[in-house]
Amino acid sequence: MLYLVGLGLGDAKDITVKGLEAVRRCRRVYLEAYTSVLTVGKEALEEFYGKELILADREMVEQEADTLLKEADVCDVAFLVVGDPFGATTHSDLVLRAVKLGIPYKVIHNASIMNAVGCCGLQLYSFGETVSIVFWTDTWKPESFFDKIEKNRRSGMHTLCLLDIKVKEQSLENLMKGRKIYEPPRYMSVNQAAEQLLAIIQNRRLQGEKPETTENTICVGLARVGAPDEKIAAGTLQQMSSVELGGPLHSLIVTGTMHPLELEMLKLFSVDSSSFENNACQRTT
Repeated sequence: MLYLVGLGLGDAKDITVKGLEAVRRCRRVYLEAYTSVLTVGKEALEEFYGKELILADREMVEQEADTLLKEADVCDVAFLVVGDPFGATTHSDLVLRAVKLGIPYKVIHNASIMNAVGCCGLQLYSFGETVSIVFWTDTWKPESFFDKIEKNRRSGMHTLCLLDIKVKEQSLENLMKGRKIYEPPRYMSVNQAAEQLLAIIQNRRLQGEKPETTENTICVGLARVGAPDEKIAAGTLQQMSSVELGGPLHSLIVTGTMHPLELEMLKLFSVDSSSFENNACQRTT
């Protein structure tokens, strides 16, 4: 049996009772270590679960999945995922491969940023399509995610922006030379995401457009959701470029049309209540 077990968002104790029982009866336990991270290390998980964990990076999961699945054909194997197992498309691929090989699987769900984002007070059914904001480079500055944010805004919907994570990535030079040398981990902050959005807004104006999303659009920055030191800040997009939220992981919400109740909740986390109210009142139902 292959178990896909969600670990939740905070620390070792966020696993469900059902998930913990599955982990403890499995012979091999893999920890997926590239689509998200917990606030505690592998050692803390091993101590609480009473099991040795095998780190599964992107390369292993995407290129050596058959090895993992062959083990699941002869014994119970657990694949642990931060958040919920289906928070990344890679894990759907793992299920499809298991089915193709005739290996039974069981999914044990948990909280993920996709639903825990409601902690800021915005109503989950008022969110449109979720987008990913990637790190720009000197030669690659995609803007396609902004078009989806604009589409959501025109429909009055909020947009959850998942921010880029670079774990075990190779430089272009090392990749071309086949050297297994990896760059230090990088986690995009709300500040970096806001700066990229502000740059896109300026680019669009230079092209004669009038973006729905502006420097004064109310946004919400979230950091380490589910952890004891969770932090939430609400303010304009411009304010998000300088707000201090601490260490990773960060997420950003670009709001659409807000219900008065949503607005009242966001005021609890406002960076600057006066400018916040002046801007937010323009988009309430």
